[in-house]
Amino acid sequence: MAVAAAGPRCGVEILRAAMQSILSVTVPFFALVLCGYLAARQHVLPESAIPGLNAYVLYFALPCMLFRFGAGTPIFDLLNPVVLAVYLAAALLIVFFTIAVTLSDRVHLKDAAFGALVAAFPNTGFMGVPLLVALLGNAAAGPVICTILADLFITSSLCIALAQAHAAAGQGPRAAAVRALRGALSNPLPWSIALGAVFSVTKLTLPGPADTVVRMLADSASPVALFTIGAVLWRAGQHAHTRTPVADYLPVALIKLFVHPLLVFGLGAGALVLGAPLSKFQLVVLTLAAALPSASNVSLLAERYAADNGRVARIIMSSTVLAFVSFSALAWLFGVRPV
Repeated sequence: MAVAAAGPRCGVEILRAAMQSILSVTVPFFALVLCGYLAARQHVLPESAIPGLNAYVLYFALPCMLFRFGAGTPIFDLLNPVVLAVYLAAALLIVFFTIAVTLSDRVHLKDAAFGALVAAFPNTGFMGVPLLVALLGNAAAGPVICTILADLFITSSLCIALAQAHAAAGQGPRAAAVRALRGALSNPLPWSIALGAVFSVTKLTLPGPADTVVRMLADSASPVALFTIGAVLWRAGQHAHTRTPVADYLPVALIKLFVHPLLVFGLGAGALVLGAPLSKFQLVVLTLAAALPSASNVSLLAERYAADNGRVARIIMSSTVLAFVSFSALAWLFGVRPV
């Protein structure tokens, strides 16, 4: 009997060890977000310093990190058309589904569109790239970078255009889409990815001192970006202009954490059945990327476009808190073994 009982017990121990290995990666990531939130809340980090911290991550640290991953990744992995098609199809479906189920007398089109943006736009830049690379290895960078490009240029531009669809002719959706595309082009992240792709194709390398500077900045990206997410979340809550009912924000957070990854997985699995050149590894990366919490910087966009930033901030906060459990559980279900 003792031998017979050893089998189930051994299985439980294996499952427990697998979850512990995942938590050993995810706990520090989410703990750094919490540190940033508490530092801002307790005014250890002054609110006036948060934009500067955000600018450091956006214009220095993250571009260097993405450049290094781009330079070390084959070009087809950076711009894989099947990965882009699966991810974009899921993002567009999530946008229109979220607008359809949230549009109401309380939530008008502008706010529904920004809610759809946080439902479809995961925090791949600040959190996703370092977290998924830590879980799955450097090979995860290519698919995640594909999702960043799709969200920066397509998802965000579409949602901003929809948010402005009610405006006058001169300031309507077309003008909003153009402004959104200009904003994406002024974002340093796609340019750093493009430069990394050039280095990947041409096999160029940076000279020693320049490579050292880039490496130092890239190494700081992950902890500073995570800390910044927490600070930005606190700031968004402080600048919220409305008190949003739970029914107006929690369902959108659940769409982000459960419906979005399920849809990506379903579309990707269908593509695999049809024989599309999509690997199971790429499908796991895309699904886990979709399971990340909402992008924290969308709250700044909502504030800029005079949308209900209180609702957007609560969606982002809820998805970030809940993602610690849901993301870790999904990684465990996929059998992820941190490298």
